[in-house]
Amino acid sequence: MIGRSGNPTLRDDTFERPEIYHGMEVMTINGTVNKAFITLIILIGSAFSTWMLYFDGYNVLPMAIGGALVGFVLALITSFKPKAAPFLVPIYAIAEGMFIGAISAQYEWRTGGITLQAVLLTMGVFLALLLAYKTRLIKATENFKLGVFAATGGIALVYIISIVLSFFGIRMPYLHESTWVGIGISLVIVIVAALNLVLDFDFIENGAEQGAPKYMEWYGAFGLMVTLVWLYLEMLRLLAKLSSRD
Repeated sequence: MIGRSGNPTLRDDTFERPEIYHGMEVMTINGTVNKAFITLIILIGSAFSTWMLYFDGYNVLPMAIGGALVGFVLALITSFKPKAAPFLVPIYAIAEGMFIGAISAQYEWRTGGITLQAVLLTMGVFLALLLAYKTRLIKATENFKLGVFAATGGIALVYIISIVLSFFGIRMPYLHESTWVGIGISLVIVIVAALNLVLDFDFIENGAEQGAPKYMEWYGAFGLMVTLVWLYLEMLRLLAKLSSRD
């Protein structure tokens, strides 16, 4: 199967759909990198604006909730309608930036300096895995993809159960705690999130090699951004747990 990814936004059948590419511009790695850079700049700009509003005393909770909901809906639509990616991904970046900016500001208010640490660690992990992928130290074999996909699905299931239980006032043990077990769980989740980057790189490379249509550059950039956002948020959670033990 081509393009299997643990990231649910990048599905196996994306390059297997019966579409005619003749006469169309095709996806390239450089084009995808450019789209990812544009998306990241939009997201950072949106996050910074929300961050500034928070520290200026504004209530950014509605922006955080609205951004999370809009981002989730747009992510679902984009996942099933890749052709819409060029139009929806920039809007997704704005919405997700609002959410991330509010969350980051809240963490920063509680623990000064934690946001910069999370950003630097996320960038470091991204660059390290990109280098490992380019030099083939890590290969996206079918077994590797299946393992990451299963682990990602398991984590998603745990989070869903945790959210459902919270509606009944039940707190899932260890997941949100700063015990060593809780820290260990967060570390495992960070590792799984990071390994999803390898699958994103593989997906983008396969798309370019197979001459996928040009709009798939936005789709590939979108999938990569979803993983980076997840990795960053998990970094924040892990650092917050470690900081609370000091």
